[in-house]
Amino acid sequence: MDATPPRHLNARKKPRQVRSVTTVEAIFEATIQVLLGDGIHRLTTTRVAERAGVSVGTMYQYFPHKQALLYALNERYLDLVAERVEEACRAQHGATTKAMVEALVTAYWQAKTERSDVTRALYNSVVELDNQALVDAFARRMDAATIAMLKSAPDADYADIDLVNVTLLSVIFGTVRNVFERNLPASEQAAIRHQLMTVCLSYLETSGG
Repeated sequence: MDATPPRHLNARKKPRQVRSVTTVEAIFEATIQVLLGDGIHRLTTTRVAERAGVSVGTMYQYFPHKQALLYALNERYLDLVAERVEEACRAQHGATTKAMVEALVTAYWQAKTERSDVTRALYNSVVELDNQALVDAFARRMDAATIAMLKSAPDADYADIDLVNVTLLSVIFGTVRNVFERNLPASEQAAIRHQLMTVCLSYLETSGG
């Protein structure tokens, strides 16, 4: 993610070699396990190091405290979500508006729900963080991907594509977050996902006629 974190949330160093990357991935997965098993308030770097099978010293080579660790974990998560949506948008260049909506909603929904317990835990973890830089960087990537896709639609022409785009993404992101916060059952989630596609398509058809 192209974001500059607050100085106190900076990782001490970035993994470069394969072994270092593997170590950091183990630390991230251990962090998720501790978050899910013990909750945000019981998460410590010591607990994470034990779960990851690394020394506390190794942990501190990368993350000076748990806030820096959580920031890096959220950055990694948003990177993965962004990549999924960007890939889906690229694949729909030149497609119909209906196909674009279906691909966009599906990609974002699946990226958020494949490990819904992790998504929920990360939503809770950002309470302690100054993560505005991450949110802004993620938004820029989403805007670029979806605007490029919408501009390529052969069946629509938007007078104010920036406004249309931010409205569209606000509806999608807000709906998915509401589903998580209300912890809705799977059957209801599927129905809402279908309704979300209908709402988005109707909005784009009205705006790009």
